[in-house]
Amino acid sequence: MSTLWLVATPIGNLGDLSPRAVEVLAAVELVCCEDTRRTGKLLQHAGIRANRLAVCNEHTEFNLTSQVLDVLSSGANVAVVSDAGSPGISDPGERLVAAAIEAGHTVSAVPGPTAATMAVTISGLPSGRHVMEGFLPRKGRERTGRIAEIAAETRTVVLYEAPHRIERTLADLLSACGPDRPVSVSRELTKLHEETVRGTLGSIEVGEPRGEYVIVLGGASTESAPVSDDDVRLALHDAIAGGASKRDAAAQVAAATGRRRRDVYQMVVESDASTPG
Repeated sequence: MSTLWLVATPIGNLGDLSPRAVEVLAAVELVCCEDTRRTGKLLQHAGIRANRLAVCNEHTEFNLTSQVLDVLSSGANVAVVSDAGSPGISDPGERLVAAAIEAGHTVSAVPGPTAATMAVTISGLPSGRHVMEGFLPRKGRERTGRIAEIAAETRTVVLYEAPHRIERTLADLLSACGPDRPVSVSRELTKLHEETVRGTLGSIEVGEPRGEYVIVLGGASTESAPVSDDDVRLALHDAIAGGASKRDAAAQVAAATGRRRRDVYQMVVESDASTPG
């Protein structure tokens, strides 16, 4: 039976490409990748002459599905790789996996380098229970709501961020979580200029933004003091001022404070009723 392989590739150091990954990539009929030039260089480094390469990114993955299923149906194997790390984790691959499973094909993976796992293990923060958030929404209510959920999360949280957005994201996390939340920020993992800085959201300095970042954020304390009604009202005001609807604001603040959504929404209603018309 043909197989769709998800193959992990190095996140920086080419020496991390495993012998099994080389074996699978050399044998498949089609390699789906984010950038044919980048993957071509990786294959050349490994001494692999690929049969076919196809671009698989957020814009092409949907349309590529039928081609991948045709190759699998013919009895040949297909590999999916990302530019770095494990495909399907904040990278293309999820749709192809779902389509292959639905069509009855085998799906397997060649495990290997993952920036999130490496960053968690070297962060010094609790790693027994952690949650992967990947990239945050860039703006609007969706971003506000996601950050509110992260602020209330008691497990260690892992996020990815681009260099031109790292300072803004750290500032937003500081605003939502407070200055004492522990954090570790890693960049250029496994590369020549690999660096990890550790501290709190109120004290950490990442320097000149450069390279891709992994943020590992300590979880919210389960022993925090109860959130007062005034704190809830202030959070509601900030969320609505930031563009959230009353219902969305109530949902966001309820998630961040542990209050029941119905009770928080009632505070919005009462606030409107007490405001002079």
